[in-house]
Amino acid sequence: VQLQASGGGLVQAGGSLRLSCAASGFTFTDYAIGWFRQAPGKRREWVSCISNKDGNSLHADSVKGRFTISSDNAKNTVYLQMNSLKPEDTGVYYCAAETFHWGCTFIDYKYEGRGTQVTVSS
Repeated sequence: VQLQASGGGLVQAGGSLRLSCAASGFTFTDYAIGWFRQAPGKRREWVSCISNKDGNSLHADSVKGRFTISSDNAKNTVYLQMNSLKPEDTGVYYCAAETFHWGCTFIDYKYEGRGTQVTVSS
């Protein structure tokens, strides 16, 4: 199983980034993909998740209205569109995969990939 996050970078507050999570090694449509982030000295924080099985998604309150998660089953890729970025969104963003009967939720996922750094300057 491989999960490769990409698309991070340095952006000014109010800007946008789109992260990608390319998955391989498992049946993509059987899994949900989630994004979590971790800033230095802080606990892991779940951001968003989406079920590739039924399309249901979930966003943390801190990103609702600003972040959108989507999935392209043909490309085995999940995207996280991040708009109106704030300095507190800074961190390393990771994608992870897990199976659920339906939907997705914020728990420890079975598979995690390497992260991509997002830095939002004020």
